[in-house]
Amino acid sequence: MKRVSDMVAAANERVDHAPAADLLTLHGQPGVTFVDLRDPREIDREGMIPGAFHCPRGMLEFWIDPESPYAKPQFQSGERFVFYCASGWRSALSALTAQEMGLDGVSHISDGFKGWRDAGGPTGPKTR
Repeated sequence: MKRVSDMVAAANERVDHAPAADLLTLHGQPGVTFVDLRDPREIDREGMIPGAFHCPRGMLEFWIDPESPYAKPQFQSGERFVFYCASGWRSALSALTAQEMGLDGVSHISDGFKGWRDAGGPTGPKTR
């Protein structure tokens, strides 16, 4: 049986990733989009990185594919993307998927939103 921890480890071998403390300087930089993959209930409970784009994990492939009826312009922008989730597992798998779908400049926060908060990164409510 393939374990999710094995899938995350394999993804981390193929995508750029770093702990939140190393990525704080990217926040607010032109050409960088932070992508929150968490469930809406997590965001309502804990907040999110200010200015981040929320993409529920289950919609990622549909929102990235420019030929999908659900395609989002944010993913067609050519910007650098920093994916994050609660602890870095969903974001590892998502970063690999995005990379395989042709997005350039994809990375993820390896210790997730928890790491971001612990590193003193700014947080706020979801922007609607």
